[in-house]
Amino acid sequence: MAKTLITCDCLGSQAIDHKALSAATGQDVRAPCSALCTQQIDRAAAALTHDDTIFCCTQEARVFETLAAELGTEPPALLDLRDRAGWTADKGSTLPKMSALIAEALLPAAPEKTVDVVSEGLCLILGPTDVALQAADQLCTHLGVTVLLDIAAEIPDSRDFDVIVGRLRKAKGALGQFEVEIDALQQIEPGGRGAFSLSQPRDGGVSQCDVILDLTGAPPLFPAHEKREGYLRADPDHASGVAAAVLAASHLVGTFEKPLYVMTEPLLCAHSRAEQTGCTRCLDICPTGAISPDGDHVSIDPMICAGCGACSAVCPSGAVSYDAPPVAETFRRVQTLAQAYLAAGGTAPRLLVHDAYGAEMIRISARHGRGLPADVVPLELPAIGAFGHAEAVAGLAAGFASVSLLPGPGAEMDALAAQIALATAIAGQDRTKILDLTDPDALSDALYAENAPAALTQPVRPMGTRRQITRQAARALHPDAHSLSLPEGAPYGAVVVDTDACTLCLSCVSLCPSGALADNPDLPQLRFQEDACLQCGLCVTVCPEDALRLEPRLDLTETALTQQVLNEEEPFACIECGALFGVKSTIDRITEKLQDHAMFAGGDKLKMIQMCDNCRVNAQFHSTDNPFAGKERPRVRTTEDYLSKRRDH
Repeated sequence: MAKTLITCDCLGSQAIDHKALSAATGQDVRAPCSALCTQQIDRAAAALTHDDTIFCCTQEARVFETLAAELGTEPPALLDLRDRAGWTADKGSTLPKMSALIAEALLPAAPEKTVDVVSEGLCLILGPTDVALQAADQLCTHLGVTVLLDIAAEIPDSRDFDVIVGRLRKAKGALGQFEVEIDALQQIEPGGRGAFSLSQPRDGGVSQCDVILDLTGAPPLFPAHEKREGYLRADPDHASGVAAAVLAASHLVGTFEKPLYVMTEPLLCAHSRAEQTGCTRCLDICPTGAISPDGDHVSIDPMICAGCGACSAVCPSGAVSYDAPPVAETFRRVQTLAQAYLAAGGTAPRLLVHDAYGAEMIRISARHGRGLPADVVPLELPAIGAFGHAEAVAGLAAGFASVSLLPGPGAEMDALAAQIALATAIAGQDRTKILDLTDPDALSDALYAENAPAALTQPVRPMGTRRQITRQAARALHPDAHSLSLPEGAPYGAVVVDTDACTLCLSCVSLCPSGALADNPDLPQLRFQEDACLQCGLCVTVCPEDALRLEPRLDLTETALTQQVLNEEEPFACIECGALFGVKSTIDRITEKLQDHAMFAGGDKLKMIQMCDNCRVNAQFHSTDNPFAGKERPRVRTTEDYLSKRRDH
């Protein structure tokens, strides 16, 4: 069923061709209002009585939501056409961009997955005595407060909150489930006259709390502390910062919905095998320390995870994937934007990927500056770090001339830079970039000045996993190329074998987590399928002969999809039964080394090395010094033996 789009030219400040938009999108785009949120609010009220209505204005969302509440209807769906497409100094047609934004808005969104986090308001305050006690006085009516004071601190007389003395050794957890360990812990023993007395100090005291207010001014207790929910930190010398932290802490009581940002598939994880470490990409890049080794795979603490998305972008196997929104939804949005733009008559669009901070920059630029060029299509994501090299090259293959990332202040820049470097190696120069800008006018200037390369003339929209989409997109971007060189650490590549050193022991095969390395049950062979190789390095680590090395690259030929023989040798035929076993060169080498050994003196013993397992056991059993032989078994006594013994007596 077609949607009804309610548009507004915002006092004539933008042009909206509703008939052309209706034809391009197949939706019912109404003739634009001029003041939908004020003088024509009756038209908004009438539209709210119908389902499947979208208001093409987000600035006055509060007005429309309040109106819906008064009418007893559901809040309307909102779409920002004005700031992202309508308000622009570009004289080019905005129809293709508006059509693309409408098509994207009509895509079904995956439901958000959350888990409830309960905070009972137990707050631990750390810091200098005067600052910590003042904060406790302000918070004790809202939260259950405990102040940790230094050993030499003076104990206050107030019992409006708890006071303990000691040294914080470590802390872990997040909102609603912090656990702290305290040394030299002393607790107040109330009663008696005069100052409170303290219990005897003890080390290793463990306690739980829901919120930690850190006013020490010391280094933070956690990595990426600003992303650790429930951990509030302020400089004790800045009163305004302390006041803001106290106010924020006072609201951290109740039940909160914590988004589940990532989805894991442990069986796909290439972290380790047989206690040998392989891939550590997500462990190395996680800013909050939410990821930890867990046997052969990794585990992610959803309470600590801040949802930056970097782990999803770097995971070579798909064992970790972003789920808010899912990776497949992001690919679908990118491809829909490109397809709708081109279908509406546009050519060579450019994709601008941004987060909420970037959305505000776009709004400011549209209202007070030149806005976005008509061919720049914005894509807002909750976490820009989840947009990796696969998404970037997929956008280029779908028809975008370039892909630019506009990260906000909280983005993990090192992770983004690595992904853009990989995307550049795959797609080519000047097609992907990071716009590390905070000035809206500078953003407009950079986009208007960009000279993007030509877009793909025959766009493709591959499907599958991130690896499959990357390979298909790269083939579309380089139809005549056979292989692309990639930077060190890339998740695509080959395993190169030194055949002179390799003994075909096949240790690498037994530990390969993706099955890229395989043997041949009938012949001494080491086989390799390049498109399955994760470049985790486990094979290099376990090779006893140091015969393997990794070569980062992207093979675009069909060869990468089939098993290729990396090393093979002539099998050895058992000298007794003729069955093929082992490797001839290995058997010959062992025979030569052991021919003068005392334990193998004599031709028969040396020949056993040249026998298959069955024949070797059979030969040993019938040999004069059979290692399986025991003492001669005693003869079974019969009735005649007993009778004969009786007669003799």
